[in-house]
Amino acid sequence: MLLRLLPALFATLLLAAAASALPHRQSDAPPLLPDLEQEAPSELIVTRAGNTFRLGFRSAVRNVGAGPLVIIGRRGDRSIDTMVADQGVTRVGAPSELVRRVGRLRYVVSPDHRHWHLLGFERYELARPNGRVVVNDRKTGFCLGDRYAVGNATGARYESRCGLGQPALLGITQGISVGFGDAYAPNLEGQYLPLNGLRAGRYLLVHRVNVDRGVHEERFDNNAASVLIKLRWRRGVPRVTLLARCPHSATCR
Repeated sequence: MLLRLLPALFATLLLAAAASALPHRQSDAPPLLPDLEQEAPSELIVTRAGNTFRLGFRSAVRNVGAGPLVIIGRRGDRSIDTMVADQGVTRVGAPSELVRRVGRLRYVVSPDHRHWHLLGFERYELARPNGRVVVNDRKTGFCLGDRYAVGNATGARYESRCGLGQPALLGITQGISVGFGDAYAPNLEGQYLPLNGLRAGRYLLVHRVNVDRGVHEERFDNNAASVLIKLRWRRGVPRVTLLARCPHSATCR
């Protein structure tokens, strides 16, 4: 009986060895995903634009994941005003994978911006400590890039101006490399929230990245950060005091 089984056993071993020698299927190759970490709002400043008082702030998102964030925009012709945004995902020992339709890009024209933005990448809000949102942002999106290094990171790759002055582009690539972050200064297009009509008291200024989770990431529990502020009015002019800073929470206390 053992002698009769030997040929079949030998054939099975040969098939197993041959299968192990084949290249890994792409579905078996582990992805190297980005991890977008939202930094807490900083550099708070109150300014006036006409009759409107604004709370300006710096916003920043850094990639602390295993792989880069790569956004690839495309459109069929110039009559379409937005590009479909796909995400390029690096895989270990296999070709990169393209994740379709993670967002959209639009060419934004404003006094200080004329380039392609990834829409809705980051959102801002003012809320009461009980979580009730009182003001939402009107940010038009973000030109992603390696604007600053996290720690001693080197090898910045995404340093373009996102098609500055090129509204006729049919395709564009932007992103954030591992160990780098993208930041916007206070009051730069959309980097503020209006204060008019708000009562004095405590408020949460909350920043969130990848709100709809369209971009594939390692994790999502570090996608929101906040600061707790106190708003006062003196002779019709607002004063803001920073009370607490919470890098990994949308409910700073």
